[in-house]
Amino acid sequence: MIKIIPIALLILLVSTTNAQEKKDYTHYVDPFIGTGGHGHTFPGATLPFGMVQLSPDTGIEGWDWCSGYHESDSSVIGFSHTHLSGTGGADYGDVLLMPTVGNVNFQPGTKADPDAGYRSRFSHDNEIASPGYYSVLLDDYNIKAELTATLRTGMHKYTFPESDEAHIILDLEHGIANNVTNADIQVLSDTKVEGTRFSQGWASDQRLFFAMEFSKPFDKVLLAQEDKLVKSNTKAEGKSIKAAFNYHTNEGETIIIKVAISSVSCENAWANMEAENKGFDFDATLAQAKETWNKELSKIKVEGGSDDEKVIFYTALYHTKIHPNTFQDVNGEYRGMDMKIHKAEGRSHYTLYSLWDTFRGLHPLYSIVDTKYNNDFIKSMIAKYNESGRLPVWELWSNETNTMIGYHSVPVIADAILKGYYTGDVQEAYQAMLSSAMADGQGLNDYKHMHYIPREKEANSVSKTVEYAFDDYCIALVALKLGKIDDYKEFTLRSLNYRNVFDPETKFMRGRDENGVWNPDFDPMAITLFGSGDFTEGNSWHYSFFAPHDINGLIKLYGGKDAFIAKLDEMFEQDAVNDNEHAHDVTGLIGQYAQGNEPSHHVIYTYNFAQRPDKTQAMIRRVMKEMYTTDKDGYSGNEDTGQMSAWYVLSSMGFYSMNPVSGEYIIGSPVFDKVTINLENGKQFIIEANNNSDDNVYISSATLNGKAYDYTYIKHTDIMQGGKLTFEMSSTPQSWGTSIEAAPIELAANEDIEIEPRANKAFMPYSASSAQIFKDQLPVELLCQTEGVTIYYTLDGTSPTTESKVYSKPIILKRSTTLKAISIKEGYITSDVKSIQFRKAYFNDGKSEYPVLSTEATISQAYNPGKQTLIDGKLGSNNYRDGLWTGTNDKKFDAVIDLGTKKKISQVTINFTQNTGSWIFPPKSITILGSNDGENFTEIANEQYELPSHHVDILVLTKTIASKTKARYLKVIIESAGKLPSWHSGSGLPSYLFIDEITVE
Repeated sequence: MIKIIPIALLILLVSTTNAQEKKDYTHYVDPFIGTGGHGHTFPGATLPFGMVQLSPDTGIEGWDWCSGYHESDSSVIGFSHTHLSGTGGADYGDVLLMPTVGNVNFQPGTKADPDAGYRSRFSHDNEIASPGYYSVLLDDYNIKAELTATLRTGMHKYTFPESDEAHIILDLEHGIANNVTNADIQVLSDTKVEGTRFSQGWASDQRLFFAMEFSKPFDKVLLAQEDKLVKSNTKAEGKSIKAAFNYHTNEGETIIIKVAISSVSCENAWANMEAENKGFDFDATLAQAKETWNKELSKIKVEGGSDDEKVIFYTALYHTKIHPNTFQDVNGEYRGMDMKIHKAEGRSHYTLYSLWDTFRGLHPLYSIVDTKYNNDFIKSMIAKYNESGRLPVWELWSNETNTMIGYHSVPVIADAILKGYYTGDVQEAYQAMLSSAMADGQGLNDYKHMHYIPREKEANSVSKTVEYAFDDYCIALVALKLGKIDDYKEFTLRSLNYRNVFDPETKFMRGRDENGVWNPDFDPMAITLFGSGDFTEGNSWHYSFFAPHDINGLIKLYGGKDAFIAKLDEMFEQDAVNDNEHAHDVTGLIGQYAQGNEPSHHVIYTYNFAQRPDKTQAMIRRVMKEMYTTDKDGYSGNEDTGQMSAWYVLSSMGFYSMNPVSGEYIIGSPVFDKVTINLENGKQFIIEANNNSDDNVYISSATLNGKAYDYTYIKHTDIMQGGKLTFEMSSTPQSWGTSIEAAPIELAANEDIEIEPRANKAFMPYSASSAQIFKDQLPVELLCQTEGVTIYYTLDGTSPTTESKVYSKPIILKRSTTLKAISIKEGYITSDVKSIQFRKAYFNDGKSEYPVLSTEATISQAYNPGKQTLIDGKLGSNNYRDGLWTGTNDKKFDAVIDLGTKKKISQVTINFTQNTGSWIFPPKSITILGSNDGENFTEIANEQYELPSHHVDILVLTKTIASKTKARYLKVIIESAGKLPSWHSGSGLPSYLFIDEITVE
């Protein structure tokens, strides 16, 4: 029997089906999450990986205003077109517009006094934000501002009150923690404007071009330079360029402004506008933005869980799709790392790579749901390599900022090659990876030679060593895939370098010097920051579990699985304290686990390797519940361009990329009853969790495609083939996944390929005492960290051999001497040559009146150990916080040293520390003058020094100036580097000069 369905019912069925297919996932996204606390997100309008991020700016200075917005504010400056999401550094805020009524004011005003400028008060109750949309009522002007965006354009809709003095202010001086180097504006007609904004900030050379069009012709335009009106009403150029577009408006009248941007030219900006936003239909543009976001968010469908958990999930998924950003114009052109114009052929080009953060979870998430995007992200990295000779480290608007550590482009590229979806030239990509690993600087010279980084040679030596080791493992895997066996062996050995900073006695990753001596002041709780100390934004607890490629090897170092579990437990049971008030990133603490910063992100999942998946399951659910909320401070730390969110997206689905390139994901505990991943190949992978709840966090059993599944990991290939992973959940720990066979295995070396281990190398000899400056004589006792060595030495400056003197007892020095020594042991490679400069000099050991130093220089309050510390015979270490270094940011430091009587002076040696990441630079020049009466000085010597042209971390620089004179008084004039150079993130601000010791011989 044939049933005839009534037309009305058929229409109802079709519309119901379409409604199901077009579920509004944007309903679950709250862009305000992360705008409070230290999340550093912005609430404005953008498209997935869009070039434009159109958002309100409420503040432009201070760490919590890296995105330009913080929920603690109650006034808004205006709406600019570029923003950073969740970063720990600030920049952008280009091309700001602000609608006003009343008198024209080109000053922005302040938070304390908004009436002093065009800034307006607002209430958070009158804000609305959703993907692709933002609106706010500007209380001071009774103007409703609404924002939306296309990929390369921003669209403003301002609804005015009735006014004869309505204005739209354009402020090209405004920026977030950056300075304009040049800007210009060209008024093309009464509806069209174009211009440029070139700036210097975190990106040292940002060049932005814009095109702007108004829906209503403006009555008049006022142009200002340095806040003073210029005669021309068509163009203005300078560092402080602003404009006021004046209108008469009726009550409820709307004016729409479109702004397109480009890194290439105004012509390209207009082409972007023509292609993407031709008309002035705000609602249609918004609808398209919403549709675009729904398409992206629908790649993962979650069911079950609470509404709050859905909001957290889809907001996190939203935040994973803001950066990197489209950078090529509609014609394919973009400005490259060489500042030349290039064209992307057959791909999209992107900028903004926060790779220290995102290699861990964000790019592995892309490898599941966004391979097409990630493929182009990687091709963009390779293009940057070809343009600059380097893979990106932390790239921003085609500028390498050199922020953070490692060469973490490598794991992102390697993962795509190993998973088989990279469509670029694999050999070219491999050479690019090798170029990073074989480069010099950033501690790599010592890392390659000594197989770890000595702490006195480089800041963050432990963090760099362990992260370089992981990156090397990634290269080894690609080398193996390409059949480059020699490279595979070499980089596998390099990947084990992390073991050289693991202290078997304390069972911690620990800094050691070039002699192999462990940091004597080691405290596993002590946090050090990027650019200083042994760790990057963390402490030893945070880094002592970082060997994601060799977890089973790490477990052996700890003494086995029980000891490893005990150490993990101890970390979570420590006091949740942060001993450094400046370590803003070390947040979200459970004991010494820090969810608010990336080094901890993989740690909980390592319990699975020790056959305790129940501990992973319980702790993962705790972190997701406590550290992710729907509040504005709903992230426990910087959102970090998607990494903090990617961790949640992956973990809430039930697994995480503990080793980002292993092709396996470690299973945790799923939040949702059902997750459907809609793969790009048209297949679906479904994760179901039966009997799931806040209490039932433990997995009692699992099946994969209907078959029993006991493994505590899932392979990438299983996910991409489509299928169903089903968990049965329980309120108590179960035996599932606790067998040896069920546990994942991560070993750096492929057991099927024999690799001959490196021969042991003897450590260099070193002096038992730190004293290198003496008055009369100095006994020198030599030690070596390698037991059973024979030490050979010389005192004449020549390199020692087995024909040199054998050390047997302390050496008595009576004059300035260069001691050189080697260690030799049968079966070991001979040590490097140790060279120590001992100086017989005049100094004040506190037992005599002279010499004495006087200075009128302004010393930093935090780095003022006392003037006499500069001549006390004790040398400052590589740690400029050790209490011996004198710091100043004056343009020059001058001091007079009174030797007490006329002395013969052969040379003056001054030690400086150089740590450009902490704004500490070597001197520009040193002048030495002598006097016998303390009033009339004659120049003895003058030396000029070349300043670094790139970031250089900790180096203790010794400047020795020869002299042949007799004098009682010495005047030392040290000229600082002055303002930080253009390539530096603090460009234009004063550099610091750190001094210790001034040695007079």
